[in-house]
Amino acid sequence: MIKFVVAALWLVAVTLGTVIFSFSMSGPKAKAPEPAFFGGLDYVKTDIISVPLMKDEEVYGYFLTRLVYTVEPAVMKTLSLPADALLVDQVYTYLYANPQIDFADYARLDLDKLRNGIRDSVNKRVGKELIHDVLIEQIDFLTKAEIRDNTIRRRTGTIERTEGKPAPVVH
Repeated sequence: MIKFVVAALWLVAVTLGTVIFSFSMSGPKAKAPEPAFFGGLDYVKTDIISVPLMKDEEVYGYFLTRLVYTVEPAVMKTLSLPADALLVDQVYTYLYANPQIDFADYARLDLDKLRNGIRDSVNKRVGKELIHDVLIEQIDFLTKAEIRDNTIRRRTGTIERTEGKPAPVVH
């Protein structure tokens, strides 16, 4: 009978030790280091954004871009409107608020200033750090004349490529 009581106490002690060990191991763990480049952020890609640019009260060209931006997932979930709509609105607002940006002069175009300006204007409007970085996937500027020439070529069916340049239109 004493062997039976000792065996039962042994089983209770082992079971109790196992339960205590499992609870201590399932407690809060040390935070794992985040990856080096934007760990924990989501990447969101926009559709092509087309912004008509004005000079002297006339459209002189179109700014076309496709952006990728990094956002805090927790802050993104708290937004009451779609983030794409907010970003497109801020791209328009930023470009119209800064008429000194001249996309026709590629030598003076500062892409870092453009990206940081869009990021800062979105974060200021939201009131939190929503966007951490704006990455440019595609950026183009087409003048009104270039768009008109491409439209005419497309309608007449004369868009032929030779060595990467459009073929001259022959009538």
